[in-house]
Amino acid sequence: MATSSADPAALFDQHRQRAATLTAKLQRDGVGHHIAGRRVESASGARFQTISPIDKSVLAEVARGGAGEIDQAAQAAAKAFRSWRDLESEKRRAVLHKVADAIEAHQDDIAVLECVDAGQPYKFMAKAALRAAENFRFFADKAVEARHGLNLPTKDHWNVTTRVPIGPVGVITPWNTPFMLSTWKIAPALAAGCTVVHKPAEWSPLTADLLPRLLAEAGVPEGVLNTVHGFGEEAGKALTEHPAIKAIGFVGESSTGSAIMAQGAATLKRVHFELGGKNPVIVFADADLERALDAVIFMIYSLNGERCTSSSRLLVQEDIADAFIEALAARVRRLKIGHPLDPRTEIGPLIHERHYAKVCSYFDIARAEGAIVKAGGRAHDGPGGGFYVEPTLVAGAHPRMRVAQEEVFGPYLTVIPFADEAAAVAIANDIDYGLTGYVWTAEMGRALRVADQLDAGMIWLNSENVRHLPTPFGGMKASGIGRDGGDYSFDFYMETKNICLAKGLHQVPRLGA
Repeated sequence: MATSSADPAALFDQHRQRAATLTAKLQRDGVGHHIAGRRVESASGARFQTISPIDKSVLAEVARGGAGEIDQAAQAAAKAFRSWRDLESEKRRAVLHKVADAIEAHQDDIAVLECVDAGQPYKFMAKAALRAAENFRFFADKAVEARHGLNLPTKDHWNVTTRVPIGPVGVITPWNTPFMLSTWKIAPALAAGCTVVHKPAEWSPLTADLLPRLLAEAGVPEGVLNTVHGFGEEAGKALTEHPAIKAIGFVGESSTGSAIMAQGAATLKRVHFELGGKNPVIVFADADLERALDAVIFMIYSLNGERCTSSSRLLVQEDIADAFIEALAARVRRLKIGHPLDPRTEIGPLIHERHYAKVCSYFDIARAEGAIVKAGGRAHDGPGGGFYVEPTLVAGAHPRMRVAQEEVFGPYLTVIPFADEAAAVAIANDIDYGLTGYVWTAEMGRALRVADQLDAGMIWLNSENVRHLPTPFGGMKASGIGRDGGDYSFDFYMETKNICLAKGLHQVPRLGA
């Protein structure tokens, strides 16, 4: 009997077949660097393995770059910079739209590779690939206004501002949803007129090998995007220290951001950091509790909880805490753990053995601190025997517990009750991080008051994280420096100039006349 294309079992088979085809090619050819339009190996011949979190199998051998490869890539980016910078913005827009077209044409390949390399469920990765195309389209259209400025007249002068691209930049991207987050950094850099050296995360390098191929297919000139694979202490450090690289955009852990800032200090590099978070979602008793419950679950258990904007601390008002926690626990126990290529899967395996060990350690930490594990709290024997854990809910916590302070970065939610508005704000802010906050209440005045007091760069009221690309994205405190999105991205990738034009009417001071 013919199976409908909407049949989950049939889709699962299709995804596995596609994955088998793609990974067979990768196992045969390996993954190399892309420098000046050519695929190259490391001069040392060094390689490392990327491992599937599903079954711990070797997906590919990856070229391991270092200072030599970074230098080649930086020189290629510097050589390509002038012609790319001077390309008419309308032509740059057209090329970047072709990149978006190429991404959409390969969206299934991108999604499948993200699933097998990062363990993320297909349910989310299919949309992440489309979001990557949207990033390129949005910034392609912004390219034509990238140099726009302001007219700031005085009585005797005109002051006109304009922006110019800063030069070759380094982009260091994370292992969670790697393709989409790479485009989030690379698209605005290219739209601004910069060239890029990209150092992808070593735990999920496969789609980073695809991206420069798609750019070449779309007609992006050689050297505009260069990709060097490797480890942070080798390739990453060389990139942040290289004198030809004028700025570093980084997404990852706060401690790594601190190291990058120190490494770039000697060359006075501009830095943009999107770092960690331990984000609060605050649910007041008067909230629409059904919608709030859906949002709480989505924002911590989607994408395996491996997202910087996840709401990993639930602050719930004492009046409703017991009932809300019970409803939450029931839903968490029903979340479907499974193979990431299965469209029915909601929780896939964690990215890497080291991260898996870290997340599992917080099961014991919670119990040792006296918190109550209401759901999960164990490793899971998933298909393939990879790095699976049960989605976990921890209640009975107080704000200073490690499980309430430290970023677990997995499907792990800690619940903290609060008495009133002032207590909710105090608990929410009692943290080193300040990326996002989420507030659920029917009283808009209270929502606005809380939003104003939260130490967070982004706040959603009665909503989960819904991104609007023109808006600023970034955090406070240990969660980052700077903002992405819309014109805010150009503030990072471009220098602002002021040009003062005299009307010829003002008195010029005369000395020694």
